[in-house]
Order: sequence, then structure tokens, then C-alpha cells
Amino acid sequence: MIVKQSVSSTLARAFLYIVLVSLLSTGLALVTLSSSLSDAQAVNIAGSLRMQSYRMGYDLQANPAMLPEHQKKYTASLNSPVFHALNRWYVPANVRERYAQIHAAWGEMQQQLQAGNQTWYQQNIANYVGNINEFVFALQQYAEKKVMLVAVFAALGFMTILLVIFFTLERIRLHVVSPLESLVVASKKIQEGVFHIPPLHTDLPNELGMLSRSFTAMTNELHKFYRSLEEKVSEKTQDLQQANRMLEVLYNCSQAMNTSSMDPLSFRHILQIIRQHEHVECIEMLVGENWSIREGSEVPDGNWQTIPVTMQDTVFGQLRWQAEPNTPPAQMMQSVSNMLGRGLFFNQAKKHYQQLLLMEERATIARELHDSLAQVLSYLRIQMALLNRSIPQENPMARQIIEDFSKALNDAYRQLRELLSTFRLTLQQADLSAALQEMIEPLRAQTPAQIHLDCRMPTQALDAQQQVHLLQLVREAVLNAIKHANASEISVSCISSPDGGHAVYVRDNGRGIQSLDEPAGHYGLNIMHERAQRLGGKLAISCPVTGGTLVSLSFSTDTGSASGAAAS
Repeated sequence: MIVKQSVSSTLARAFLYIVLVSLLSTGLALVTLSSSLSDAQAVNIAGSLRMQSYRMGYDLQANPAMLPEHQKKYTASLNSPVFHALNRWYVPANVRERYAQIHAAWGEMQQQLQAGNQTWYQQNIANYVGNINEFVFALQQYAEKKVMLVAVFAALGFMTILLVIFFTLERIRLHVVSPLESLVVASKKIQEGVFHIPPLHTDLPNELGMLSRSFTAMTNELHKFYRSLEEKVSEKTQDLQQANRMLEVLYNCSQAMNTSSMDPLSFRHILQIIRQHEHVECIEMLVGENWSIREGSEVPDGNWQTIPVTMQDTVFGQLRWQAEPNTPPAQMMQSVSNMLGRGLFFNQAKKHYQQLLLMEERATIARELHDSLAQVLSYLRIQMALLNRSIPQENPMARQIIEDFSKALNDAYRQLRELLSTFRLTLQQADLSAALQEMIEPLRAQTPAQIHLDCRMPTQALDAQQQVHLLQLVREAVLNAIKHANASEISVSCISSPDGGHAVYVRDNGRGIQSLDEPAGHYGLNIMHERAQRLGGKLAISCPVTGGTLVSLSFSTDTGSASGAAAS
């Protein structure tokens, strides 16, 4: 960047102007004074001309012998070199005219003196001397004018120097002091972090103008950097706040999952935490097609954001919510989804483990019954057969008693075998629908009837104990239909309602149940009623008008645990 007019050159020019004005005024004064050096001599010589004029009049009258010599001196005085300098252009015209008049009159006066015309001389000497007086006065005025001219030159030089100094100081104030003050004020504002500074003197052609332009550019760059840093700090602060909020939410969610049992209340608590800490209108977890937990009210025509709920490679369902775009953070929601997936996996695994414990316990009871009671009943059956052979045919009463006893013993043995079959029920699935399918599959081989399964009851609504009771109750109902209904179709339906109520229906198209009173020695219906009571529900057996038999079970779980269940 080129400086057109530097401060140093401006000051140098100002000092040069002052020196030049001083030299000019001093030179003019000196020249004027030098021209005045012979003014006194000219006045003296001009004044002596008056005396010499009167002396030549006296010589003409009383001392004629001295007249030539005095004429010669007068002529020398009148033609003195001092008077020759009066012929220059700068000498006033009246001085030159007076001198020319005297010089011209002297020629006539000299002729009359040489002629000895005393009378004429006496008559004209007064006028001649008067001309000399006027010439002397003109010389005096000319000398005074030169003195005045010296004073004028000195005054003009002084005033000019003062003006140059004033304009120089004013220029320094405008081009140096004021820009420096603006720069100082701007520096203080920038020091305080304020970058909106007053306009600087960027139009100046000197170093301060260049400095102001550079300072303005630097201020703009600093403002950009400062604003960029503020934005970055703000972004980092928001990121840290968001990360802190995410950590807090995830910590609370992990605390909600850190329970002995992962039930629907735990999952609902996690959704409540998300909705409480984030701006979420509605959040819902869907598991399969039959179970959901929702927090908040759905916004009509609102957009849903959805991510899958997974554990490893298993997809349990999906988590969806209604909120502003990119809210809550996708990373946090993915973590929550993974957490819910682990919770569902843990819930399923724990339920499966509890089922296995129950199955193991029942298998142990079955083994004990088989090794004890079943052996005794088998032994009694053998002994009864031997007894029946040893009694003669002629004793009908004894044979009738033995026959009745054998029949009761066979019924007891059959009931024991059914009980053992029930106790030996094994399941490899924790999912209710899969467990029902696994339980029904072996029964299909025992009947030509078509067995249909429609399970819309969420697995999470039941604990392991309830699920086992439900499975055994459905198995007993299906077995009864296979054995007694002579049906071609058997349908099993399990449904749930949003209020936590559940219903199970086992329907066949057979001949229908003849009596609700269970025959002596049979305990299947009683066991089914007991299982219904353990589920906290009610079992009903009826004959629909369309035919067949309908076994219905209605029960409910805790409303808080299953309020999210939905039936199709």
C-alpha cells in the first residue's frame, strides 16, 4: 500500500514554507534597507544645495572671485552619484520630477550667474530654493516609505508564518491528532470486546490513513474470528449440554432397567424419562403386533420418527416418537432403543429361565409320581388281574366288586398318566405365540382335526408362572376336544384389550359337551378351574347355538403393567 502524503513530508513542507516566508520577508526588508543606506546622504546633499544657492547669490554680490569655485561645487553636488540612483524605476515619480526640475532650473540659474545678472538671480532664488525644499521633502517621504515598507514586509512575513503555523497545526490536528484519538478509542473498545467501532479516517493519504485502513481490516477480521469462536464455543457448549442431558437420560434409563425384573412398568418408566427430558409429544414402543406402550398423546397428522428395537441380530419391534426434526438426538434414541432391546431380551430370557425352572420342577414331580404312585398303581392292577382269575365264576358279587375296583383303578392310572403328561410339558420358547405353537404341534399328530391358532396376546403381559398356567389350561382344553368332541376343527384364540384384560377361547365344531358335571374319578375340569383361579380369572364352558363346545377364559393383569397392550 502506497502512502501519497506522509506525515513527515507534510511537516517538512510546512517547515520549508516557514523558512521560505522568513527568507522572503527578511530578504525584502534587507533589500529595502540596503536601498535606504544613501537616503540620509541624499537628504544632506539636497539640503546643502539650498545653502550653496544662497552662497552663490552672496558671491555674485560681494565676492565674485569665489563664484566659479562655488558653481563648480554646486554642480558637483547636484550631479552627485546619490542622485543618479533616483533615475531607477522603483523610485517614486515625484522624486524624479523634482530632481529633474532642479536640474533644469540650475542650467538657467548658471547662465544668469555667468552673466552677472544679480537682479534676476535675487528675484528667482526663492523659487529655486523652494524647488530644492520640495525635492528634499520628496526625498524624506521616499525614505519614510521605505522604512514603512520594511515594517510592512516584516509584518506580512510574521503574519504569513503565523498562518502557515496555524494551517500546519490544523492539518496536524485533522490528519494526525484526530486519527490517533480515533485509533485510541477503537483500541479501547476492541480491548473491551466491542468490535462495532466508529468509522476511522481511512480516506487520509498519509501513514495514519493506511494505519486506519489496516486497523479497520484487522478489526473486521478479529470480529469474524471472535464471532466464529463465539459460535464454536456456543456450539461446543450446546453439544456438551446435549451430551450431559443425553448422559443424564441414559443414566436414568439404565437405573430404570437396573431392576430385578424387567416388566412393562420398567419399559414405561424409560419412555416417561425420555418424554420428561426431551421435547417429545408422543413416544411409543411396539413389540410384535400385539403389544405396545405409549406415553403422551398422538399429534394428528404428525410425522413419526422410527428406529428398530434390536438386540444383536434379533429385531423385537420398533421405537417411534413425534417431535421436532432431529429431536431427540438420533444417537441417544439409538442408545435407548438398544437399551430397550436388551431389556426385552433380558425379559424374554428370564421368563424362559423361569419356565425352565417350572418345567424342571414339574418334571421332578412327574418322576416322583412315576417312581412311586405309578408303580403302586401298576402293581395293584397286576394283583387285581391275578385276583380276578382266582375267584370262581360262581361268585358274581365278588367278581362285580373286583370289576368295579379294576375299573376305578384303571381310571386312576389313566388320570395319573394324563397328569404325568401335563407335568412333563417342556417348552423351548419364551414367546407366548411360539410356545403355544410348540405345545399344539404334538397334539396335531393325535387327531385328524384341524387345529388353528390365533394368538394376539402380548408375551410381556404375562409372567412365567401365568404363561405356564395358560399353556397347560389351553393344552387341557384342546386334549378334551380331541378326546371327547369328535370335531373336525379346533380353534384357539388369545386376545388382549387395552385396559389389561385378556381372553382365551378354545372352540370346536364337535358334538358338544353333554354335561358340565365331571364324572367320578375325573379331575380335568376341576384342574382347569383351579388354573383359572390362579390366573385371577374365570373359566366358562358352554355350547354355542352353532354347535360344538366353547371353553372361554377371561382374566386380567395389572393395569399399569399391561395398559399398553392392544388387540387387533
